[in-house]
Amino acid sequence: MEITFKSFFREELSVKEIQEGMAKGEITSKELVMYYLYRIAKYDQDGPKINSMLEINPDAIFIAEALDNERQLKGVRGPLHGIPVVLKDNIETHDSMHTSAGTIALENNLANQDAFLVEKLREAGAVILGKANMTELANGMSSEMWAGYSSRGGQTLNPYGDSKLFVGGSSSGSAVAVASNFSMLSVGTETDASILSPAIQNSVVGIKPTVGLFSRSGIIPFTYSQDTAGPFARTVEDAAILLGALTGIDKKDVATYKSEGRLHQDYTSYLIPNGLNGARIGIYNNAPKEYYESGEYDEHLFEKAIQVLIEQGATVIKDIEIPSFHRKWNWGVTLYELKHSLDNYLSKLPSHMPVHSILELIQFNKSIEGKALKYGQDKLEKRVEFPKTLRNPEYLNSKIEDLYFSQEQGIDYALKKYELDAILFPSYIGSTISAKAGYPSIAVPAGYMDNGRPFGITFSGTSFSEEVLIKFAFAFEQATKFRMAPKLDEKC
Repeated sequence: MEITFKSFFREELSVKEIQEGMAKGEITSKELVMYYLYRIAKYDQDGPKINSMLEINPDAIFIAEALDNERQLKGVRGPLHGIPVVLKDNIETHDSMHTSAGTIALENNLANQDAFLVEKLREAGAVILGKANMTELANGMSSEMWAGYSSRGGQTLNPYGDSKLFVGGSSSGSAVAVASNFSMLSVGTETDASILSPAIQNSVVGIKPTVGLFSRSGIIPFTYSQDTAGPFARTVEDAAILLGALTGIDKKDVATYKSEGRLHQDYTSYLIPNGLNGARIGIYNNAPKEYYESGEYDEHLFEKAIQVLIEQGATVIKDIEIPSFHRKWNWGVTLYELKHSLDNYLSKLPSHMPVHSILELIQFNKSIEGKALKYGQDKLEKRVEFPKTLRNPEYLNSKIEDLYFSQEQGIDYALKKYELDAILFPSYIGSTISAKAGYPSIAVPAGYMDNGRPFGITFSGTSFSEEVLIKFAFAFEQATKFRMAPKLDEKC
């Protein structure tokens, strides 16, 4: 006998619709959590086996019941009260779930406290539903590894196509869980494209915020300079709600100090349907040749997106110049900082854990080669050779050059020269220059190719311009309503 749910439950529910249903007594958070657990069982772990979820929170139903009770006794904390949220597997939680970054070596790693952003979620009344699969070590493991694969979790699939369709990474599972309606919301992390890429590939909204808007504490690191968490949602409104809940100044993370007076706890006031009217948006479409040959670009859909901007009242400046876009970037920052930051993280793990350094992680993986090294570990082996101190001239020059060329000769140069409010990129081709600058971007669905593959666009801006980007993305979304749910039943 199959489980039946109330008619209220359907795919593509928004946070607002859920809260209205709960307020009217039509549904409860407990029922909502059970609905998503059912879909995870049916489509993620069985049927088409999308495999976006790595671990389920065994206390999720209890948490939902407590929040339902609190709603009756005390009222609602805010828009996330009773709303399920999935976390990428590199974000620490102080509960029964593990934090492994997809590695087998850390599959028994239990954090001794919540990441700062998880504290914020719990305070907001969110239900942490589980941990999402990810590209192992945030794509710091192997140059041959497929996006969405981890030794611990296996391969996450794109719900819109066959098993060979690119799923994007490294926050693969976080994007797919939301796209497949296994959760309302999720949190991913990005160093370069790790939120924007899977958002585009899976037809969801992804916000990569200004570095420092969210705390980095309690997240398994990749770099110091570029790492940030960010929200995934099916709508810009839901992404904006989650964005506001995650902001805050953390005494343990100095990067957040600069956000004082510049962050918002509520970004929903920027959800303006005619927000593109009067905007000046520069179009950058001069990507490397490889991008246009990759199958990720669709000229018709991109031109259609530009036309929407014009129809909504925006002034569009095509073929803008970004002087540093095609420069040969020195990757010294990521190379040196991964060695330093990951070694530091591993060194602080409890004594019973099997690894406490990158070298020990490499040796551990070799000891279980059949399970851990399907794609090898050449990236790790390359990084172990780097010095642990951050005084190397190559590193220091790279750090300075990254900021100078991505900001003064990059994003800010273009914004100032053309008097722009934002820059529009096809897909996520602007991820690297925005990541090196530490600047925000928001990816939104922009249609589907003839083969069904999702296509998207990215609005990018200067430091702490999230409210402007949200305004533009929301107006674009409302004018197009491109997003469609994947047809998972056809895959069963």
